[in-house]
Amino acid sequence: MSKENGIYVANAPVSYGAFEVTVGIDPNVPDGLELLDAVASGGYDGIDLGPVGYLGTGADLGRRLAERGLGLAGAYIEFTFHDAERVTSLMPELDAMLDTFDAVAPFTDSPAPRPTIADAGSDARHSAPGSGARNPESGLTNEQWEKFTLGMNRVLERCRDRGYEPTLHCETGSFIESTTEIEKVLELTDIDVCIETGHQLLGGGDPLDFFRKWTPRVNHVHLKDVTTSVFDEIVRLSQPSSAIWANEAFPRLGEGDFDVAGFVRMLIASDFQGWLVVEQDIFPTTVERFAQAIDDQRINREYLHALGV
Repeated sequence: MSKENGIYVANAPVSYGAFEVTVGIDPNVPDGLELLDAVASGGYDGIDLGPVGYLGTGADLGRRLAERGLGLAGAYIEFTFHDAERVTSLMPELDAMLDTFDAVAPFTDSPAPRPTIADAGSDARHSAPGSGARNPESGLTNEQWEKFTLGMNRVLERCRDRGYEPTLHCETGSFIESTTEIEKVLELTDIDVCIETGHQLLGGGDPLDFFRKWTPRVNHVHLKDVTTSVFDEIVRLSQPSSAIWANEAFPRLGEGDFDVAGFVRMLIASDFQGWLVVEQDIFPTTVERFAQAIDDQRINREYLHALGV
């Protein structure tokens, strides 16, 4: 699989409402094969892993992807980096994720998947999304940042020893939320970064300005649009970060407040090469909403195709 401009467009199970709190719990969630078919028929080049085992396991997953012309873009994992014991406890989960990458590798010629590394945050942070920018004192102490660096470097070393280059993912409700916090990690470690347009905006940042500043360190993209008024209401009502998905703060591309077209043009002009993962995180509660997600992701792909990717 090759791309003229070097950008491979993937989708993610969460765009279809399939993630840890719905898979195996909500009977309306599409099964893994149905979702793979939807992603392939939507015109995508690949897919993120989603919950382990949901799309398949081992070589079986590799064959399923190959049959549909899909690559594996990456997989998401959260660590409490400033707690050494918690980092240790999650290393088997990281290794299982990397084992999946190894198993799929013989079946695809698209770019290697990215271990997408995020911070787990805290109950206090998740109960007050956007605190990184609005209340910086709620962040990590200097001592915790020192421990954070040690923990992250352990994770980076494990990924690289296994042959995979990770990417840093910011997340609302975590300790890597505001631009200041993201840049702190980039200064303390040598990890490259995933431009996460949705969560960067919710964290008070500007993804276009961030990309201009950090272009050499960007090795992955998660592309979302955002309806800022939805998030503003979540903050006003003191709702938790889970309300972002429940209230669908991420609309279809081009229908929110983010300059998606301007960002994509900038990405193309930068000669970025690698995975761009479309994400429209939703938490559907009806069978009709799950069905709508399939149409939404086809429309998102058509929107990006018109922009040249």
